[in-house]
Amino acid sequence: MTLAVVVAGRVHVERDLGPGTSMAAEWLALLRAAEIAADLRLDAPVLLGDAAAVIAQARGAVRCPAAHLGHLAAFRGIAPGLGRYRLRWVKRAQNLAGIALARGGANAAPCGGER
Repeated sequence: MTLAVVVAGRVHVERDLGPGTSMAAEWLALLRAAEIAADLRLDAPVLLGDAAAVIAQARGAVRCPAAHLGHLAAFRGIAPGLGRYRLRWVKRAQNLAGIALARGGANAAPCGGER
């Protein structure tokens, strides 16, 4: 699996994460985005994702499948460090991380910021 996260215009790509489903990759991307936002102490970050199921599960709006309960628990462990954060679904065409992956990941130009 490979994941990409865009935070404050900077693209973060992690490759060779082992085998897994697209749902697992989406969860890992959400977790990494939350970790980076917490590490940077961002004020009221908005976490965007194009996997509606993952966003709904992380919000607690729908039941999380057993295979991803560990991801949900990890997110809930990080969330208090984010302060007043928001989770929002966006269309795939609006997902800067997905665009960065399509452009070649780490070789892609940063979206709105410096490398």
